[in-house]
Amino acid sequence: MDYHSPLFFGYVLGFIHLLGFGAAIHALFNVRTSQGAIAWGMSLLFVPYLTLIPYLIFGSSSFEAYIRARRQANREMHTAIADLNWRPWVEEAIAAKASASYGALRAMRKLGRMPCLANNKVGLLVNGEATFNEILSAIRAARKVVLVQFFIIHDDLIGRRLQACLMEKAAEGVDVYVLYDRVGSHALPQSYTGALERAGVHVKAFATRKGLINRFQVNFRNHRKIVVVDGEKGFIGGHNVGDEYLGDDPRLSPWRDTHIWIVGPVVANLQESFAEDWYWAARKLPPLLLPEEYPDDGVLCQLLATGPADPNETCALFFLEAIHSAQQRVWITSPYFIPDEAVLAALRLAVLRGVEVRILLPSRPDHKIVYAASSLYAFEAVRAGVRVFRYTPGFLHQKVVLVDSAISAIGSANMDNRSFRLNFEVMLLTVDEAFAQDVEAMLEADFAQAREITAQDSESTHRLQRLGMRVARLISPIL
Repeated sequence: MDYHSPLFFGYVLGFIHLLGFGAAIHALFNVRTSQGAIAWGMSLLFVPYLTLIPYLIFGSSSFEAYIRARRQANREMHTAIADLNWRPWVEEAIAAKASASYGALRAMRKLGRMPCLANNKVGLLVNGEATFNEILSAIRAARKVVLVQFFIIHDDLIGRRLQACLMEKAAEGVDVYVLYDRVGSHALPQSYTGALERAGVHVKAFATRKGLINRFQVNFRNHRKIVVVDGEKGFIGGHNVGDEYLGDDPRLSPWRDTHIWIVGPVVANLQESFAEDWYWAARKLPPLLLPEEYPDDGVLCQLLATGPADPNETCALFFLEAIHSAQQRVWITSPYFIPDEAVLAALRLAVLRGVEVRILLPSRPDHKIVYAASSLYAFEAVRAGVRVFRYTPGFLHQKVVLVDSAISAIGSANMDNRSFRLNFEVMLLTVDEAFAQDVEAMLEADFAQAREITAQDSESTHRLQRLGMRVARLISPIL
């Protein structure tokens, strides 16, 4: 056969289109949302030579099979801790139920798998230096157990500082557990984890499935960032372990992010979330500790650990509930703004109710296609009356929600389909006016360094740019 003849190339293209047709049928049966099925199906039918390989990597996994396996692992984990008397916080849960502010979030008691609890202490950690100084200080003071979980761990300056700190505590006899996402930390060398293991640190990579083929499956990423020390103090937020989070990437610097520290009964829920992920990776429980006493007073907190194995789309429903419950304001910061139709409709309705709706986005892209799609959604939100701002000093990566005068949420979840339906995420919902004032002051400082998007910005955008945005929006359900 003449491999250079037009006939041969015609056969090859026909075969690729045939594979694309088969993959499109597979997508219709297996992709979780109609928007995602349409996005994959149309692209596989018309440009399979561009989308077949991405579909194998991003979209071809059997969602239902994975969900069944993950739910079974969660049941096994909770059976394993049944004898630990793991939920002794009856008084804290009763106090939370009496809160009128928490009562405004009427669905949260059933939406969240973990209860809202009273008597917690919380504090903001603004940007990387404050966050890692506090985390490393807490780890150095550890006496019994350290649990560490990040989506990304880099073998760079801050990564090696964390590594050295963990190895030092393991040498002192502290039980140290490290869980990282295999996809997010794909560049992490074996020498880094090997050094931890030789020092006595327990290390696991979170992956969707085992096996050679599934090494390339990047859906269902574990995007959580959790640190717990001695069962007493916890940390969650937007930071991963990398020098760029400390502002050392010139393209994105200064990096703007937010973490939060927590002391109190809700730290037990943070351990429970870690234990579910660790059990999936290792089929063993990590050590779980409950302090002898909790603070006598403090703020209401509810840990919202969300993921694709939830019976409901918990993360998306949380954003909907927060927006629908707002009476005066709802402020949201996110590096990625790719809402589905339900969330976009909720934002429109909030504006029509007279709620002040603000959204803070980055002005610099770290992913150009996502940024293009986000820009189109931002223009649409502005036309609906939402005030949308772009943070100008550097890249904005924080994930913060502020509702009215008392409710805030900080964690790892973005406003996009991946966080809504595919990633494992964690947010800390806090109900307290004093803490909400701290969050408000932090965000006001951010808005003061941001440029508001106007309707004129949309009109002045070049036609080719608008075309690129619309193309990016077509594939936004699968980004």
